[in-house]
Amino acid sequence: MLGIDPGLTRCGVGVVDVAADRSARLVHVGVVRSPADARIERRLAAIAAGIREVLAAHQPDVLAVERVFAQQNRNTVMGTAQASGIALLLAAEHGIPAATHTPTEVKAAITGYGGADKRQVQTMVARILRLDELPKPADAADALALALCHAWRGDGSAPTAAQGALTPAQRAWAEAERGARR
Repeated sequence: MLGIDPGLTRCGVGVVDVAADRSARLVHVGVVRSPADARIERRLAAIAAGIREVLAAHQPDVLAVERVFAQQNRNTVMGTAQASGIALLLAAEHGIPAATHTPTEVKAAITGYGGADKRQVQTMVARILRLDELPKPADAADALALALCHAWRGDGSAPTAAQGALTPAQRAWAEAERGARR
């Protein structure tokens, strides 16, 4: 499972293996960078090259990307959308399914609270993956959180008790999903 936190300057990439019992293991985490002063086509090419390296090295079976959402800064939204498009294109080129998740979905899946801050997400990712240190920078932690969120979500439905024991964060996320459908 490959998670991607898209961005032009820093694009977080994280690969995890998730078992049937929903336990997870870190495989790879990193950040693909592009120089802020480079032309846009060079920046996108650098992001694509970095993601291709991760795809080739780890051969994930699915790719999850943060869904672009409205922000005040139009340039940030454009860069995020462009990097997201590169990731989705590469998934198609490699023949693997891709999914998108909003930041709120990811936070709820990982921490049990859709309004969690970056530090809370980093802390829970470290706990879930049994890491000695918080994954840094936040882009890397967000990429891991995306991968975990999608793995736990499975076919797109909320986890149920019938699918196995749920963590407190997963229970809170499932309750939030049910509430959103009402």
